Amino acid sequence: MVLWEVCVLFLAVLSVCECEGPGLVDAVSERRAEESHRQNSAIALLFTLLLTATILTTWLFKHHRLRLLHETGLAMIYGLLMGVILRFGVHVQPDLIDAPLTCVFNSSPRSLLLNISGRLFEYTLSGEASDTPRKDAPNSQILKKVTFDPEVFFNILLPPIIFHAGYSLKRRYFFRNLGSILSYAFVGTVISSFVIGLVMYGFVACMSAVGQLGGDFFFTDCLFFGAIISATDPVTVLAIFNDLKVDVDLYALLLGESVLNDAVAIVLSSSIVAYQPSGSSSHSFEGEAILVSLGVFLGVLSGSLVLGTATGFITALVTKLTRLRNFPLLETTLFFLMSWSTFLLAEACNITGVVAVLFCGITQAHYTRSNLSAESKKRTEELSELLNFLAESFIFSYMGLTLFSYQNHVFNPAFISGSFLAILLGRAANIYPLSFLLNLGRSNRISNNFQHVMMFAGLRGAMAFALSIRDTSTYARQMMFSTTLLIVFFTVWVFGGGTTPVLSKMNIRVGVEEDEEECITELDDMVSGSCSAAWPIRLWYKFDHNYLKPLLTHSGPPLSGSLPACCAPVARCLASSQEYKSVQQPHDDDSELILNEGSSLLYSDLLISSDDPSSGQAEMTEDTPAPTQEPIQPLAQSLSESLRLRL
Repeated sequence: MVLWEVCVLFLAVLSVCECEGPGLVDAVSERRAEESHRQNSAIALLFTLLLTATILTTWLFKHHRLRLLHETGLAMIYGLLMGVILRFGVHVQPDLIDAPLTCVFNSSPRSLLLNISGRLFEYTLSGEASDTPRKDAPNSQILKKVTFDPEVFFNILLPPIIFHAGYSLKRRYFFRNLGSILSYAFVGTVISSFVIGLVMYGFVACMSAVGQLGGDFFFTDCLFFGAIISATDPVTVLAIFNDLKVDVDLYALLLGESVLNDAVAIVLSSSIVAYQPSGSSSHSFEGEAILVSLGVFLGVLSGSLVLGTATGFITALVTKLTRLRNFPLLETTLFFLMSWSTFLLAEACNITGVVAVLFCGITQAHYTRSNLSAESKKRTEELSELLNFLAESFIFSYMGLTLFSYQNHVFNPAFISGSFLAILLGRAANIYPLSFLLNLGRSNRISNNFQHVMMFAGLRGAMAFALSIRDTSTYARQMMFSTTLLIVFFTVWVFGGGTTPVLSKMNIRVGVEEDEEECITELDDMVSGSCSAAWPIRLWYKFDHNYLKPLLTHSGPPLSGSLPACCAPVARCLASSQEYKSVQQPHDDDSELILNEGSSLLYSDLLISSDDPSSGQAEMTEDTPAPTQEPIQPLAQSLSESLRLRL
């Protein structure tokens, strides 16, 4: 009897242990999940506090009219301070079990299912770890948590920044300097990339000869570094330009170049990565592989341009042919969903989504915005600016934090020094020779002082950082990332802070109102008698004014007047009710300085504007007498004096 009781008790204990075993494991897993959730919330709060501190300090600087440092520089400083605190001031007990197991696979699995004591656990791939033991940095676990996946920058943070750059372009001055902007952005960026790559290859060869390299660094790595570091981001300089109201042509040249050369840098770096010779060495020189990379460059760039433009066209047609303008909330929501779908569609088609979003933003600004209601216009502009500010401030604060949170930095003084020299040479090879060639065909020449300011304003920023952090798996990429980080710090703090003295030294006009600049330019056109735009731009403007504007917007002449008579049914289907109700032809203000054959056309364009409610009373017919130029004469006389002073 006693034996039976002992057996029953033993079985009860075993059953309790078997029941408590999984329960204890579940309890431990829940505690770990709660701890992880708490740490993630603290990290989110950390970045929120960084942005809050940046905003308050920026207000303080603007209140006291201090231009020593832009908000991006402030965000980087706060990020640096927080990185120091997390690395050396916060102590977290590691929760790691060091139990290495050896498995043989042909490739790295994305996830693993492990059977531990009869229970299956799934583990996802975080990245490659070093096969040699090393001493981790203090608080390595919390530092890894504040280190984000690089794809977060490309998929979440960069699209709002790039879209805002395209959507907020001052199109009048952008189109007026379109030829020069395209030259600097496309030809100049390619020249700068190869100059930097060749200079860095010489430095790397010298470093290898004296034993200053700790790993492989090939010629393709040098070209890749030249491509990513050629992406300029003069956000600090442009903000100061905007506050000081610097000459609008200089502002347009810098802004247009920085917007488009980001696209060129992204596609160029992708093309260099796609360089795959057929020989045994993946870094040897081969003409066929170079042609393939060139084809990738042209294909990705043109595909992104076509896709972004097509999405903008579709959005313009939808907003034109529907009555969404009666529901501003739905209209604004559709606008941003279509813009975001451009990025997703481009990534799904294996082309660059960031570049597609840029051209989508430019197309939306040129066509779709004129179809939106007044409330939706205001909402889209403000929301785009808000998302751009938050994303940009977050990236720059994260840059400062990364200097201490990233644990695989490779700082090489020789490589860093060579990088600064290569950047200066690459920027000079971009600006000065192209400016000389452009001035041969420009009536409004790019002065030497303008060229010096453009040379000085070639800051590096969010795009260079995002491209460098995307892949840090090799020794060469880790060195590029660490060097890029220091270059961004130096250019934002030193060059950004020195913008005002440089403007004063170069005698650049400040306090220029846009209306005044427009009137002066219009007077220049009246004096010259015609616009000096190149024939491709004139041809594009005619096509845009006669076909695209009437097709996609309520502006321009009626589409039935531009198309042949056989296409009249199509023209009626594509015409909106607002076009039939509109008696006058709305004013196309995007490119009015591109195509002005004479002063009479210029005056007629200026007198009629669709944005002004009172302009509907100014319809001109054959029976209407020509407007007198009495109100314009005093303006012309006052501006002629300004023109003589400028000359």
